[in-house]
Amino acid sequence: MFKRIGLFMLVNILVMVTIGVITSLLGVQYYVTSRGINFGALLVFSGVVGFSGALISLSLSRIIAKWSMGVQVIDPNGPLRSHEKALLEEVYSLARKAGLRVMPEVGVYDSPEVNAFATGPSKSRSLVAVSSGLLEEMDEDAVKGVLAHEIAHIANGDMVTMTLLQGVINTFVVFLSRICAYVASRFVREDMAPIVQFIASIIFDILFSILGSIVVMAFSRYREYQADAGAARLTGKDRMIHALQSLKHTVELVDTEQKSVAAFKISSGRNGFLSLFASHPDLDDRIQRLQSMK
Repeated sequence: MFKRIGLFMLVNILVMVTIGVITSLLGVQYYVTSRGINFGALLVFSGVVGFSGALISLSLSRIIAKWSMGVQVIDPNGPLRSHEKALLEEVYSLARKAGLRVMPEVGVYDSPEVNAFATGPSKSRSLVAVSSGLLEEMDEDAVKGVLAHEIAHIANGDMVTMTLLQGVINTFVVFLSRICAYVASRFVREDMAPIVQFIASIIFDILFSILGSIVVMAFSRYREYQADAGAARLTGKDRMIHALQSLKHTVELVDTEQKSVAAFKISSGRNGFLSLFASHPDLDDRIQRLQSMK
């Protein structure tokens, strides 16, 4: 389950839990008074912890993506092989057409999967990476469609908007988990209450974060449709449809060891209940929407 909701979600949860643990160990629980919970103070605490987790995840997104995927960033000022030069020129051309003032970093990661992803904390600090499998298996038009989709994500500021949504979700997660942990601590001996409250808050943080990710992933699926439409405007509807159809023919090449960054990628699987945690809509649905687009 965790592998399907992306590194952004995982890092966010880890950061948020870590902040919660540290504040608990330091005794930063001013929202608990002799009369019970001060809900106003708890809401402020929840907002600080919640948005801190989301913003730290965003700031680290490009670094973690490079490290986890083994992305080799292409140096535009260094010696370039023919395919690297062509990839850079295509990305830069689409970026300029999309109105980006600062060109994104461009990289390639070694994997048989046919995929690509875009990430980064802002439009001026973004990364577009493609798999070696994509360059080997897709034709020029399909590659251009995929790249246009990733550039559209950057131009639309999708990582930032997802971070803001994640911050709101985190705030509710922390708020509810602290209330539930406090209630749980009332059912044990007074000397055990702090320990129970500490452990319960961690458990509820993780549980509610997983449930909250359903909302975040639903938003992610909506943004995928928008990125498809943006790519169609950048490079043509037919080329984007061709790119998605090409992805359909190569889904069996997905590298199962790399599913942890599924939330960043152009394609992602769906399977029953886990479809609620899918970051991308079904490819057939995306193709159908593009075909009906005027």
